Amino acid sequence: MENSIARALRVTSHSAAPVLSDVALPDPAEGEIRVRIEACGLNFADLLMVKGSYQDTPELPFTLGMEVAGVVESCGPGADRFAPGTRVAVYGGRGGLAEAGNFDASRAVALPDDMDAVDAAAFQIAYGTSHVALDHRARLKEGETLLVLGASGGVGLTAVEIGAQMGATVIACARGPEKLEIAKVAGAHHLIDAGTADIRAEVKALGGADVVYDPVGGEQFEAAFRACNPEARILTIGFASGDVPRIKANHLLVKNISVIGLYWGGYLSFRPEVVTESLTTLLDWYEAGRIKPHVSHVLPLDRAAEGLELLRTRQATGKVVIRIAD
Repeated sequence: MENSIARALRVTSHSAAPVLSDVALPDPAEGEIRVRIEACGLNFADLLMVKGSYQDTPELPFTLGMEVAGVVESCGPGADRFAPGTRVAVYGGRGGLAEAGNFDASRAVALPDDMDAVDAAAFQIAYGTSHVALDHRARLKEGETLLVLGASGGVGLTAVEIGAQMGATVIACARGPEKLEIAKVAGAHHLIDAGTADIRAEVKALGGADVVYDPVGGEQFEAAFRACNPEARILTIGFASGDVPRIKANHLLVKNISVIGLYWGGYLSFRPEVVTESLTTLLDWYEAGRIKPHVSHVLPLDRAAEGLELLRTRQATGKVVIRIAD
């Protein structure tokens, strides 16, 4: 932006709601690109950042918004990989709910010509988390049974889609018929209503789970654990229920079960190639029509707080995206 001023949603206190304000942007530093932001995807981690309870919460004050899509406006020294005018998606970890921002160029990927900004802003964290979890961490095999908890949420729905693409039999667990129908459309073979069903009994009746994808935690983790087959792998993705389960190590031993943690953003600091190679695969799948982000709500920047509330109250399915500019 010519005046280097951008409107942004800022967190100034962990005990107060984020506020829209004007922020002065410095010139891009070494290795950075200035991006005119077109859209920003919301994530459950944004809610945790507002409270100061996320593992990567920046120091106050900061601009909310972890993943963006937009157009490169200018480049700092040594950041000439993307020419001005290039359409990119960036996982910045913060700074996305703004009209423009400076981001590390190494975290940017060029977008396919036919990928719009809303899809791109909804893409990286949700698909990247599920693909790295299922492919790199759990080594999901064709023919195995994958149980996805929170199957209609931002990451859960992509786990259903990717699991089906990888040849697994997918059991989707979500609350209510409307959310389960969305998981069915994404490729789920079996549906379990988390609000009414005995999850353990229904999964056992289907032959048990070889891999569990769990962004929920709490009682659902316990039920899934008890429905695991020998040598099952449980992926802990997050704890949207607010309840971090306590795992009895002797039960892991008896059933030969592995519990595997996955923090997708963490790979950027110690094995970034895991993320970049995964995103390359996923963008190829998108171009081939094999995957398509499900976005339930698209809102303008001045309604970003409403978007966060949709996540907090679990009214959204798939992703909520804030459109900053056309």
